[in-house]
Amino acid sequence: MPFEPSILMAGLDWPALPQQLINGLMFGAIYALIALGYTMVYGVLRLINFAHGEVFMIGAYVALFLSWQMGFYQSPGGAAPAYATSALPIILMLVLSMVVCAGIGIAIERFAYRPMRNQPRIASLITAIGVSLLLQYGGALVLPVSPPRSIREEVNPYVGQASVDLIKPSAQQLSALDSATKLDKEMATKLADQVKREGVSSEFDLSAEGQKVRNARFDAADALRKAQEDAAKSRYTLAVPKGQLIMFITTVVLMMILRHLVLFTPVGRQMRAVAHDFDSAALMGINVDKIITITFVIGSALAGAGGMMCATFLGTSITTFLGVEWGIKAFVAAVLGGIGNIPGAVLGGLLIGLAENITVWAGFSQYQRAIAFVVLIAVLLFKPGGILGSAKVEKV
Repeated sequence: MPFEPSILMAGLDWPALPQQLINGLMFGAIYALIALGYTMVYGVLRLINFAHGEVFMIGAYVALFLSWQMGFYQSPGGAAPAYATSALPIILMLVLSMVVCAGIGIAIERFAYRPMRNQPRIASLITAIGVSLLLQYGGALVLPVSPPRSIREEVNPYVGQASVDLIKPSAQQLSALDSATKLDKEMATKLADQVKREGVSSEFDLSAEGQKVRNARFDAADALRKAQEDAAKSRYTLAVPKGQLIMFITTVVLMMILRHLVLFTPVGRQMRAVAHDFDSAALMGINVDKIITITFVIGSALAGAGGMMCATFLGTSITTFLGVEWGIKAFVAAVLGGIGNIPGAVLGGLLIGLAENITVWAGFSQYQRAIAFVVLIAVLLFKPGGILGSAKVEKV
């Protein structure tokens, strides 16, 4: 039997596609935020910072501990603090997560990567893997891991969804729905009056006249149901959880700040000079050590913001291995866009998010986590430099 693409396509829920695309953009923005850390460090040092996912994890833990300090304990039935409905706890958690993760980034660069800077690249790569494992398993010795913790829901006052009606029912359908509703109410009232007038105890115990009223009541209810179904079929609504919308907007704002810093500030120019030619930048008087430290500060702060938002707005369970999956997906996003290229990291993150949600929409949700690896293999086979990256092949 010949393959018929139309048979496969016919089983797809096309009206649900826009909603899945929106979901993909929400998650893709977080992947992009984390991928920026990978691509910035690689762009300056030609080093893949495999500990970046663990910095993301630490950002989530910082947010968790601060939420506890503010009174958002996980005890069942415990009362939330009075300021639970304000945005202040979220802002404080975001800022502190970024600050602490920036400090972690400085420590990693100073004590792990800087001593390896003049060593063969494989030594730096092994060091990065070692730091990653140290934070995962060493963190498990001092951080709460069992049972997995999550940030209490009351921390996020922006629960619920923001809905947008893209397509509304026609005026004719709304009029039919209104008429059917009124008819249903009239028949229900008439039936109740009939029951009361006949002096019976149940609407199922009526005279012949009562039977006619009851049939009319059923017809009115059926008409109302049909009108409601017609109106629902004609309505198309996009729903976005408010927390994820805030997460997306915050991510976009942070990316715009980073873009301004890199393109229009003296520090950004020095970062680009170091990324272009390490030795020449040093000969031109640029403090290379300082620029590398700033690069780690920015990348780690962005990872901390991502960890805090994932833990708060997505309710993700927090363990010391939280950063493994998120870090790998972000790394794939950086490779897909072209590692070392900042716009490429953003593009790659969005594409990974969209690919995951389209996989779910197509009915293959069990492969959602594998799609990032499929993309990575495809990129390495057909375009090793990534979509916006250089075609130059480098050994890592």
